[in-house]
Amino acid sequence: MQAKRRPAHAGIAVRHRKRCAAREGGRCSCQPSYQAQVWSPRDGTPIRKTFPTLAAAKAWRADAQVAVRRGTMRTATQTTLREAADAWLEGARSGAIRNRSGDLYKPSAVRGYGASLRRYILPEFGARKLSAIARADVQDFADQLLGRGLDPGTVRNALMPLRAIYRRAVARGDVPINPTRELELPAVRGTRDRVASPEEAAHLIAALPERDQPLWATALYAGLRRGELQALDWRDIDFAAGLIRVERAWDRHAGPIETKSRAGHRTVPLAAELRRLLLAHHMRARREWGRAGLAPIGLHECRHTFASLMIAAGVNAKALSAYLGHASVAITLDRYGHLLPGNETEAARLLDGYLAAASAAADR
Repeated sequence: MQAKRRPAHAGIAVRHRKRCAAREGGRCSCQPSYQAQVWSPRDGTPIRKTFPTLAAAKAWRADAQVAVRRGTMRTATQTTLREAADAWLEGARSGAIRNRSGDLYKPSAVRGYGASLRRYILPEFGARKLSAIARADVQDFADQLLGRGLDPGTVRNALMPLRAIYRRAVARGDVPINPTRELELPAVRGTRDRVASPEEAAHLIAALPERDQPLWATALYAGLRRGELQALDWRDIDFAAGLIRVERAWDRHAGPIETKSRAGHRTVPLAAELRRLLLAHHMRARREWGRAGLAPIGLHECRHTFASLMIAAGVNAKALSAYLGHASVAITLDRYGHLLPGNETEAARLLDGYLAAASAAADR
């Protein structure tokens, strides 16, 4: 008499190997796997997952039932990692996707994530479905990177965009498990940063040409980041109150941006030595322009002037975007679109000038 095959547990099916006698009603002669299943009303389909042990299948099914009721689990997505990465990068650029603090991703951070994805992650996982990548796959990949001689910090940075993509995928219910969690990664051993003594700091500044001293003094005596130094404007320095107001940072492609975090918006005390150097630098420029009867201009105002001159000369927005180092022409149009020719008279003048120049060239 053939043995009756019964489910191992409600919602769990035993999966015997192809040549196992149990498939014909006999005694099991293999090491079976266990397929757990829950119903997803949200998708109108079952969600299934196979495990090597009955205990693992029971545990997953119990967790999955809770997740389905809460609406945090759905059927496995068919999206590939490459597609998810493209969508994530676009969302981070537009501001639709933000970091865990709710702040916008800095343009430099998005570029860095994109570079890590292209260099490390997508060649390995790009064609695979988001739901098909397991923790063991990511762990093996991290081990391979270390085996290739990459330092621990580089390995961690390479995995950062993958972590961000999966955090969002789990939050949206696209995948039930984040395979980037609980990885075994080597510790990053930091190096001790150099710190100059007060005497050395003064000597370092004094050794520079006079034009460079204010910049390095602001870095040494006010502690501003590189991008904050680049974005600093004279209006941010209150000589009377003895304060520097840090209001923005600078990105080489996007121009002025928000500071690194909300805490980046701050006031910094203006040390007496720094005040002396900044004031002297400020007065030197103003004095020369004053002698010539000219109104002073700031460095960022010079950038705006360059843009307006190029537009007046007829340079198109796409070319100007490249000259200004903007990430896209949309940024250029947003900031300088009001200066672009917008009426028929101006358009006719430009066309007449082009035709006249072409005619003169032909005559020559």
